[in-house]
Amino acid sequence: MGELLQFVTSLHKSTKRDYLGRMTDSKVDCMGVAKSYGSAYWDGDRRFGYGGYRYIPGRWRKVAEDLVQRYSLSEQSKVLDIGCGKGFLLHEMKELLPGLSVVGFDASQYALSNSKKEVHDYLFLHNAEDKIPYSDKSFDLAFSLGCLHNLKLPDLWISLQEMERVAKNGYLMVESYRNDQELFNLQCWALTAETIVDVKAWEWIFKNAGYSGDYEFILFE
Repeated sequence: MGELLQFVTSLHKSTKRDYLGRMTDSKVDCMGVAKSYGSAYWDGDRRFGYGGYRYIPGRWRKVAEDLVQRYSLSEQSKVLDIGCGKGFLLHEMKELLPGLSVVGFDASQYALSNSKKEVHDYLFLHNAEDKIPYSDKSFDLAFSLGCLHNLKLPDLWISLQEMERVAKNGYLMVESYRNDQELFNLQCWALTAETIVDVKAWEWIFKNAGYSGDYEFILFE
């Protein structure tokens, strides 16, 4: 198995969250809206998801730089973003390496329809739990940020195996916890997560599903 990294953690920590407020605000109804992954989830009220997922120049630049450096990506490399959303990270990677071949997919038609125009043509509608329509080791890197914890365990297992199959290297980020306080905060905040387990259980899942790539845990301290 790969290494535990921290590429996204600083971005995550820069946002303040009212955990109890989320829990007491008709959360079950908000979860139902969020799981449609439509306009309300991406660009509606914060209670349904992101509260406006817009492109901020440079916000994803450091993550893009870390990926390029960590996996020695070049103008000749090919990368896959699993759960790409609006394609902001792929756009930042193309800004760094204009010749980089990028592909992304997401289950949200709304996100794809409102994706960054510079990468829109490289994105397609696809579910992370389905077989990825590329041959073995087609990509130098497959990565997934904040997507795989939204799958139920049997589907997650398939997605991890597919991620391993199609790429030479892998990096993923999922939500997790290390103690009861972080578990409580995560349960309060999460709207779409289906697999909520601690960091040791995630590592067990990665190992037994055959995933050998790097990983990162987003923690709600």
